[in-house]
Amino acid sequence: MIRFASNQLKSRRKLLPGIGQSPFKTLTLNLDSLLQRLAAADAAFSSSSAAASNPSLSIWRRKKEMGKEGLLVVQELKRLQSNRVRLDGVIRTRVSRLVRTDLLAVLAEFQRQGQVFLCMKIYDLVRKEIWYRPDMFFYRDMLLMLARNKKVDESMRVWEDLKREEVLFDQHTFGDIVRSFLDGGLPSQAMEFYDEMKQSPDPPLCLPYRVILKGLIPYPELREKVKEDFLELFPDMSVYDPPEDLFNNQQ
Repeated sequence: MIRFASNQLKSRRKLLPGIGQSPFKTLTLNLDSLLQRLAAADAAFSSSSAAASNPSLSIWRRKKEMGKEGLLVVQELKRLQSNRVRLDGVIRTRVSRLVRTDLLAVLAEFQRQGQVFLCMKIYDLVRKEIWYRPDMFFYRDMLLMLARNKKVDESMRVWEDLKREEVLFDQHTFGDIVRSFLDGGLPSQAMEFYDEMKQSPDPPLCLPYRVILKGLIPYPELREKVKEDFLELFPDMSVYDPPEDLFNNQQ
């Protein structure tokens, strides 16, 4: 429709005598401006349509909007989580019939609320769906949520699922996960993920190491170990060491 209007304006402009010359100079400028705006809008519309239909955009990175059915499911699952029998019945009869967008929105909402038990239930259900494909962002969101809630056993289970499905994290994602476990007060688990990060085939990057080093301020001994690795990988870089009294205060 935009292109049609643009063509109509061009046709009418040709019919106007003396266009582009006085006294029609102002009219010409207005027509040119309008044509430029129409062309820009047409290009923007085409670009947005292409982006929306781009199959390479991960479903886990798209905005998760919840419909009415998904909202009702969230409320019912929270109400029934103490009754495991009824809860499993609702998951089989109602949750399993949710469309993909609602199911992902339910999972994202439980992650936001820190509902670990319900998150793990939906996590298991999602991985059984016919449309499910292993994805880095799916596992990243789960691990970040579990780190915030200090859940070690669940995080190790999710990590094993990730390795079994041969999902690879990039260096930035590893840095975020290690830092989340450090901030959650779980340094042992954080260093396990750090060791996995070092073995990753993805080339090491400076920024994730700096993120981890900052999170390791309360753990001076662990920080020295990571600092040595950092200086070995990036010999031209420097590391800021906070004052000694800051270590004591953090401890």
